[in-house]
Amino acid sequence: MSSKNAPDLGALLDQVDPDAPLAERHLWLIRLFAWIRGNRRATPEAAVSRVQLLLDAIDTRPDVQQRLQAWWAVLLGTVDATTLLADFGFAPRTAFVSELAERLRHKLLPDSPETLDAAELFALALPTAFDAQWLAALSPEQIRRIEKLLQLPLAADARATPWEHILLDAITYCAGQILSTGYAPELRLRMSAAAREARPFHALMHDVEALRAQVLQPVRDPSAIEAAAQGLRNRLDACRQAVATVYTHLEENGISVGLVFRLRQLRERVLRIRELLDCLLSDTPGASATRLLARLVQVEQERTSIQALITSNSSLLAAKVAERSAETGEHYITRDRQQYGSMLRKAAGGGALTAGTTWLKYLIMGLGLSAFWGGFWAGAMYAASFVVIQLLHLTLATKQPAMTAPAMAAKLKDIGTPEATSAFVDEVANLVRSQVAAVLGNVVVVVPTVVLLSLGISLALGHPMISEKEAEYTLHSLSLLGPTLLFAAFTGCLLFASSIVAGWAENWFVLQRLDSAMRYNPRITGLLGTARADRWAHFMRHNISGFASNISLGFMLGLVPAFTAFFGLPLEVRHVTLSAGQLAAAASSYGLPALAMPALWWAVAAIPLVGALNLCVSFYLAYQLALRAHNVSGVQRSHIHTAIRQRLLRKPWSFLVPG
Repeated sequence: MSSKNAPDLGALLDQVDPDAPLAERHLWLIRLFAWIRGNRRATPEAAVSRVQLLLDAIDTRPDVQQRLQAWWAVLLGTVDATTLLADFGFAPRTAFVSELAERLRHKLLPDSPETLDAAELFALALPTAFDAQWLAALSPEQIRRIEKLLQLPLAADARATPWEHILLDAITYCAGQILSTGYAPELRLRMSAAAREARPFHALMHDVEALRAQVLQPVRDPSAIEAAAQGLRNRLDACRQAVATVYTHLEENGISVGLVFRLRQLRERVLRIRELLDCLLSDTPGASATRLLARLVQVEQERTSIQALITSNSSLLAAKVAERSAETGEHYITRDRQQYGSMLRKAAGGGALTAGTTWLKYLIMGLGLSAFWGGFWAGAMYAASFVVIQLLHLTLATKQPAMTAPAMAAKLKDIGTPEATSAFVDEVANLVRSQVAAVLGNVVVVVPTVVLLSLGISLALGHPMISEKEAEYTLHSLSLLGPTLLFAAFTGCLLFASSIVAGWAENWFVLQRLDSAMRYNPRITGLLGTARADRWAHFMRHNISGFASNISLGFMLGLVPAFTAFFGLPLEVRHVTLSAGQLAAAASSYGLPALAMPALWWAVAAIPLVGALNLCVSFYLAYQLALRAHNVSGVQRSHIHTAIRQRLLRKPWSFLVPG
């Protein structure tokens, strides 16, 4: 409701009616909070001043006080506040699409104030983030006056106020949810043996009922109540420690979005019970309740925000993928001369095999297939070529950065001392040096190999690998004067996407325990034999990530341009090694006269920039993902950047060759 349509304070107080229909009573509450908020430019201080005016006006009108207390009693007796205090903000589902649909429904479809659900009424009455600000700005004296105003007289036979009963019910509900989560097989089976033997979840409900019994005693004993509350807090801590042991087994058992979702929800429910205990037992329950309401307003903003949903799910996916990528990425970082030489040799072998990939690419193009089938068979050929490179333990340069970034980001978790910063800079130098070696090894070998292959084809068949018309198109498409650099950056995104697929596939393989199934399943061992099944299980466990990365990258390089062209986006791929091979094939079709062609040199000038963009874009995207997964976004990056600049000035060659 806009401020210009809101009634003035006197008219608003005249409208409070405990005997009004349900919807009218709730509409009055919505109008009251709209009046407190004021116009859109109001400050929290202005809203607090309005609360002061409201309290002063009520003090001068005893009739309003009586009607307001009666209205409050009717509200507590009709709406279910347990759902608000115990379950508000906890998503009932982990599926992204269904949760997105639910949030869109909340945004597009209006809610009705004619409801018995306190959570729905809360969202209508306090719908903005500004409400959390002015609630937090209320003074202790104002909170005390509100608490006194809404305090209902205790019935002669009652042992607790309605508000205390609501809080106890909310604690019981939350504890029940924690209990069911703790008994979930996917959590329980991943806990440590000591955590399972301690059985912290078994006595949780007993501790809750012990607290309830003490609060509802005819004559309350404060020390007994505090002892029961402390016992419940200790039990909750034990439950959190038990589920924390799940994280120590993720490397062996894998991780799912659903598992992370359960762990986070359990932690949040434990915190919610602690907030409810403060509201129930604090010396200043009104202040505790106000803090809880402000917190629930923030929860409401997150609960309905599509951006928050995307952020949350991306964080879950990052945590799921990055650890696997980090483990794989360690194999791509060289740290001494021996590893550097090994990287050069592997990259040279990868470059030699890529020459054959280049030839096969032009063969498929010569078949004149449609865009989809041409892209499909090109993707299948790329995938097969990349898998062969993997099985021969060779290297394709641009696949490294997306794998190595999570490995580096994992080291940022311990940043905090000059020694740790220096060690991280060493790792940066090692990584850059590894990338340079891999690119050089690929490009330096693929170019002469393609030239020799083209000469061999020319001698055997009487024509070079590609015609002059195809060569002209290749030089034009690779020219620095065209959109080559844009396509190279786009290819970097595909390289990053392949690393995501790799991390997901390896995690899924481990999560489903497929290596154990291959090793021990009776049907598989009966077919392959025990020894061979064990070898295949070991082979797949160590190569599944590479297979997923190579196959997905191959098909993306082949099919993505065909799909984007269908939508009118002429995006192409520019992979540094493949582009260098295509350039060599084009030059070979012209022979020595190609050296006098400006088009050739414009294409040559583009190759190092293509490689740089392939590497930098894929590394940057993977690095940002890893930072999100490891929660290291608050690291003082300026110190790291300063240390890297100092290393560049003092030891520039350390980024190119090992010391």
